[in-house]
This record gives sequence, structure tokens and C-alpha cells, in this order.
Amino acid sequence: MPRRILEGEVVSDKMDKTVTVLVERRTMHPVYKKIIRLSAKYAAHDEANSFKIGDRVQIQECRPISKRKSWTVITKPGPNAGRPVREKAAEVAAPVKEKKAKAAAPAAAEAKKEAPKKAAKKTTSKKKDA
Repeated sequence: MPRRILEGEVVSDKMDKTVTVLVERRTMHPVYKKIIRLSAKYAAHDEANSFKIGDRVQIQECRPISKRKSWTVITKPGPNAGRPVREKAAEVAAPVKEKKAKAAAPAAAEAKKEAPKKAAKKTTSKKKDA
């Protein structure tokens, strides 16, 4: 079974080789159907004491290290962390979008050229009638 990975913010680093990570998630209330925020704090193992308060980190489930600590800090997330599937999908979709844009560009350009001509013909016909 794969290990869970959560993303949160370090709220305490006072302990040795341990940080406290606050993980927030959004869920819908079962009765009122309103989106609410739920939060949980996890004690995570930080071997090098390298993470400080305010850092956004990813934690991974691991074997129990102590009574309360069964998570390990794995990394600081980058700008697109938590979205590897979307990144790959965007890379695959980019050439397709470019092809569609190239195909649509001449058609749009022709439509723009034709629209002023039609408008011009209508205005000239009105002038002749008057």
C-alpha cells in the first residue's frame, strides 16, 4: 500500500529532530453542504533540523518513530508541488493546443478580414439608397 503524502506548514521547530506540521484540508459539510476547512497537526521527523517555522513542507507516512511521531519530512515543495499529474498533462497537451491554435489562427484571421468587408458593403448600400 502506498504511503500517504501531505503538505502543510511548519508551526513549531522547538523539539530536537522533530517539527510540528499543520495540514489544512477543505471538505463539504454533510448536512449544510458548505465548504469548511479542517486542520490537523502532525509531529514529523526532521533529521537535520533544517526546517523552520513558516516553511511549506511535504510529509510522508512512515513507521512509528516515537509515541506521537509517525511522519517524516521529505522535502520543501517547489512552485508546482502537489501537481505532478497536471504538469505531465500540461506538457502533453501543449503541442495539441499549439496545433489547434495554429489551425484556428488562419480561420480567425479570414473571419476578421471578411467582417469589415461585409460591414463596408452594407454601409455603401445604405448610402446609395439615401
